[in-house]
Amino acid sequence: MDLLQAIILGVVQGLTEFIPVSSTAHLILVQKLMGWHFPDNIDFAFNVLIQLGTTAAVIVYFWRDLWRIALGVLVGLRAGKPFEGDDARLGWLVVLATVPAVVVGLLFKNAIEALHEQPLVVAGVLVAASAILWFSERIGKRTRPLNALNWLDALVVGVAQAVALIPGVSRSGASISGALLRDIDRSAAARFSFLMSVPALVGASVLAMRELLKARDFAQYLPAMTAGFIAAAIVGFASIHWLLAFLSRRSMNAFAVYRVIAGALFFAVIFLRG
Repeated sequence: MDLLQAIILGVVQGLTEFIPVSSTAHLILVQKLMGWHFPDNIDFAFNVLIQLGTTAAVIVYFWRDLWRIALGVLVGLRAGKPFEGDDARLGWLVVLATVPAVVVGLLFKNAIEALHEQPLVVAGVLVAASAILWFSERIGKRTRPLNALNWLDALVVGVAQAVALIPGVSRSGASISGALLRDIDRSAAARFSFLMSVPALVGASVLAMRELLKARDFAQYLPAMTAGFIAAAIVGFASIHWLLAFLSRRSMNAFAVYRVIAGALFFAVIFLRG
């Protein structure tokens, strides 16, 4: 892995982690298009680092919101009224929404990881999941603001996030769609999706870091991997800002169309290059 390869893949990760088009599918697609093949340990270590880059991006972007939520939860616990106040309540809703993905991830870890090695499955899911975006836009009334979220909303969105553990679905796409199906407006749906991504991404990064510490022979690639991390963080920060502005004015239907086109390209690359 050289510096240019690392930067390109970092940019792809930053662009697609938060936009509802599946970062996993795009990383696989770009590597196949370019004919890049990395040793398993290097590929794993690099994926961990660029995921840490996008995790850093969402934490930095929403640090004020995260600080208020954390403070609200702590104040509520000290006062013996854990659910009093919008910030504290939102914090507990984020916790609840995280639970389904944690449970599914632990129960089906090996099966989910095996799917990452099946490009045809990833390409098929990339296309099929476009229906989720379209359906949620078609059905959702988009009339409820963020402070109207309740426990059932959080659970539904959490289950949607758990479904997104299947590579090709897109975590942001599934969670935003889940919120839209509960009639949450797009901007609020996107904001809640990003906030609930923090514990999910941090948890995944911690688990991955444990495995990374066991990996060998990746020290020589550390400069390139660091560049990928920085690229993923910068582009991820920008893509969050862009998506929030986009969804305040437009639907996700454009992403649904894009996923079909990208999936068709993915299939073509798989069959041509094997």
